[in-house]
Amino acid sequence: MHCLLVAATAAEIAPFTDHLAQTEKLVHIDFDVDILITGVGAVSATYAITRYLQHKRPELIIQAGVAGCFDSTIEQGTVFAVHKEALADLGVQAKTGFQNIFEMGLAASNEAPFKQSMLINPNKTLLKRSRLKKVTAITVNEISTSKKRIQEYLEFYHPTLETMEGAALHYVCLQENIPFMQLRSVSNLVGERNKKKWNLPLAIDNLNKVLVRLLEGL
Repeated sequence: MHCLLVAATAAEIAPFTDHLAQTEKLVHIDFDVDILITGVGAVSATYAITRYLQHKRPELIIQAGVAGCFDSTIEQGTVFAVHKEALADLGVQAKTGFQNIFEMGLAASNEAPFKQSMLINPNKTLLKRSRLKKVTAITVNEISTSKKRIQEYLEFYHPTLETMEGAALHYVCLQENIPFMQLRSVSNLVGERNKKKWNLPLAIDNLNKVLVRLLEGL
């Protein structure tokens, strides 16, 4: 199987790439992995993934990274598989509150690849094999700090996680009909500006343990 592993930054998957350089297990199970570092943000991720697909077509694309969490009861370092994604901040700030492109009538909520305004991973078997809890995430260009905006996101999308590239993966893979999976590890609470309260080392460590288990078990 040929797999493409995608991450916004090299640091997020550094433990896995170190492991990949030392293990021969993937060779013995006829599994090869390309690694693509896209840069931060949905625009960079969309471009990088699309350009890669001009030269190779993997059988599976996995995106891995850290994420903010909307639920304060979820522990830092918890790893999830994202089932649904949304382009949450694509719209306008109206007097009555934020309106996304679907509420504005600029796009149809069920126009492919969207279903009810969401980008949904249809690969239920693949998600199940991850043995991770499946959640909804939103992709934003600006990390959320406004309590009002956070509440608007919660009311419309009911997300667990906030990312900056997830929707790009879902959009491209749905359009190209390529199986995919998005893995995210919680590093911080959404809206928490004090980075001393974030735990990136724990989130990255747990994420990469899952990556090793998952890729060596496919």
